[in-house]
Amino acid sequence: MAKTTERAHFGSKLGVVLATAGSAVGLGNVWRFPYMAGENGGAAFIVIYVLCVLILGIPCMVSEFVIGRHGAANTARAYSRIAGGSAWKYVGFLGVITGFLIAGYYAVVSGWCLQYVYGALVGGINGDSDYVTRYFIEFSSHPVKPVFWAVLFLVITHFVIVRGVRNGIERVSKMMMPTLFILLLVIVVASCMLPGAEKGIAFLFKPDFSKLDGDVFLGALGQSFYSLSIAMGCICTYASYFSRHTNLLNSALEISIVDCLVAILAGLMIFPAAFSVGISPDSGASLVFITLPNVFQQAFASMPVVGYVVGVMFYLLLSVAALTSLISLHEVSTAFLQEELRISRGRAATIVTVSLSVIGMFCSFSLGAVDGLSLWGMSLFDVFDFVTGQIFLPIGGLLTCIFIGWVVPRKVVHDEFTNWGTLRTTFFGVYLFLVRFICPVSIVAIFLHQLGVF
Repeated sequence: MAKTTERAHFGSKLGVVLATAGSAVGLGNVWRFPYMAGENGGAAFIVIYVLCVLILGIPCMVSEFVIGRHGAANTARAYSRIAGGSAWKYVGFLGVITGFLIAGYYAVVSGWCLQYVYGALVGGINGDSDYVTRYFIEFSSHPVKPVFWAVLFLVITHFVIVRGVRNGIERVSKMMMPTLFILLLVIVVASCMLPGAEKGIAFLFKPDFSKLDGDVFLGALGQSFYSLSIAMGCICTYASYFSRHTNLLNSALEISIVDCLVAILAGLMIFPAAFSVGISPDSGASLVFITLPNVFQQAFASMPVVGYVVGVMFYLLLSVAALTSLISLHEVSTAFLQEELRISRGRAATIVTVSLSVIGMFCSFSLGAVDGLSLWGMSLFDVFDFVTGQIFLPIGGLLTCIFIGWVVPRKVVHDEFTNWGTLRTTFFGVYLFLVRFICPVSIVAIFLHQLGVF
């Protein structure tokens, strides 16, 4: 049985922001945000998205910070401690389960990113649009290749996790997040210098509010929820490593700014290049793995070396973004097993890595390599995505808001929010109002819309 030791903490304010921002910044920003913006009017969607982050994302994030730091434990135990052992502890268990299931299929997509880094390096994804489409379909449905890359990605994540909070998660975050920004900025500059790139820039920064409708508002709400990693257990788990001096509201603001900045830069990276070669910005979820290889090839046709470097850097960027998020998802389950089973971090991480490898294998097989791996007419991969993203996340977020707003004693929330009275309380009333009323209504709207009720 492992010895009881003092709980680890992040070593610096920068470590807090970069590690937690790394949890939030992932494929949701670099992959999902651009195609969501492309499908919903570009700049108009971005304006609504930023408002949703302010009104919905930050209050939800602060709520998870309060629970995590107060509980100073894994997500399930943190909810139990702040709830005094009531049935609300199961909301914490839901967060752990959600994070675990997301990590299972997220590892598959992360593995695709590594395959595309390799493909870009050896020139394997160069060709016309039909060839690139076949490349993705044949690779993603292959019985071995995607599983190999997914397991490799999990092994890399595993070695970060076993090194602990400061020497593993924080240290890697301090390297990965600056690397991510550097890669982003280089590709943005290259993309914005292409002929006709100004049309893509205008698409992102000149809002046409005539395109706004209920779907755009709900899409922006859902994207803000998804991209900030709310209700996945990540934010709550990382908050358990915060010190008593960490300003929760400022941290949430800083992390949200980083999150929005990466998302907007991702749009600047993709849409100027897409407009330059005349490709529609609303190419959907296939944008990254099918449309963009052809975009880069056409856009830099006169500068093949530059196109080659940009292609490699882009998929390396995706891999870095995926790694920072998968680390946080892995840590949710590792911390849970380590504390609940009272085993070493290394043993807990190994159990999680092996389990996620098995889940990832079956999710990958369900995309074409093996027949019969489906439920409700969907592949196992899509089932995991649907259940976690459209059911577990909204329910977990809703229950967390109700829990903090109406169940946890106001004094407990106030003490955490103000660092026990050492910080000004100007925004506490606004925060509590948003958590009690605005956030629950918004989350219910997202949930019902995703289920097709309206």
